Amino acid sequence: MGGSCLVLFTALALSLLLSSFLLYLGGTSPIQGMKVLFQGAFGSRWALEDSVLKAIPIFLCALGVAVAFRLKIWNIGAEGQFALGAIGATWIALSFPDWPKIVLIPAMICLAMVAGGLWGLIPAILRQKLRTNEIIVTLMMNYIAILILDYLVYGVWKDPTSFGFPMTPTFSEQAIVGKIGGTAINWGLTHCLILGILFWIFFRFTRTGFEIKASGDNVRAARYAGLPYDRLVMLVMVLSGALAGWAGFLEASATVNRLQPSIMVGYGYTAIVVAWLARLHPLSIGIASILLAGLRVGVESLQLDLQVPAAFGGILEGLILLTVLAGGLFTHYRLVFGRK
Repeated sequence: MGGSCLVLFTALALSLLLSSFLLYLGGTSPIQGMKVLFQGAFGSRWALEDSVLKAIPIFLCALGVAVAFRLKIWNIGAEGQFALGAIGATWIALSFPDWPKIVLIPAMICLAMVAGGLWGLIPAILRQKLRTNEIIVTLMMNYIAILILDYLVYGVWKDPTSFGFPMTPTFSEQAIVGKIGGTAINWGLTHCLILGILFWIFFRFTRTGFEIKASGDNVRAARYAGLPYDRLVMLVMVLSGALAGWAGFLEASATVNRLQPSIMVGYGYTAIVVAWLARLHPLSIGIASILLAGLRVGVESLQLDLQVPAAFGGILEGLILLTVLAGGLFTHYRLVFGRK
């Protein structure tokens, strides 16, 4: 355990070192850049609240992809499942705006989960029936989902009072998840806490959770032992999509209060980095989500204060993923130097 933590922190330090070098090549002081990055992410109450706010959808998407990754099913489609969840929740919000909040919010969550789960089920069925590669299918389906969202907000759901901007009408008060106290953080944070605990219990104490982990460790042994591997593939993809759909609901309801293209900012892709950074553990996913969300907020400060290009955030996330994956080599193997 100690060795794994050392490798993880070393990988993170290396990614930040490489990022500092890129800042230097761009004519920005690496020390000043890192200072602005971390102060912008965690140096004030506003920054902390914004980091937690962005961490909420990242956490749910990361928890979802982690469920699939435990079975060695590579779901790269959280971004599209997130979009379908937001679409499903929006349909309920626009169709039944006068329902009481105690009914409307659960209905939005349910349809968001169903929409995201079904979007995740499609590549699972294709994998089982046609032997397609789920990485390619889930990735391509992201673009389809985003285009469906664009079609709706530019077309049938477009607010006639939006002065031509692509967005739906604002949700009714009953369809909006409120803020916690006087903070900018919404009650989606409690959703994350509850779901994180439930999935930790699911994988640690239930038979199905054990079957998923065992099948992921060795598919051939799982089939030989009679475990329902094909059904497990369907299950993890539905759960993965449902959690990403829940994240889409929260972003549309709690953060934006409507559906618009700007909600698609890559949380589903960041979730993949978070899941690997956290070694697929729910508690660690929470910590990693705040870290990556904070880096997103910090990069915004870099853009404003030092005119660093917006692409730097994507580069930083990519470097973290690459160094963490490379560091995983040293958690499974050790170097032995010997004479020829």
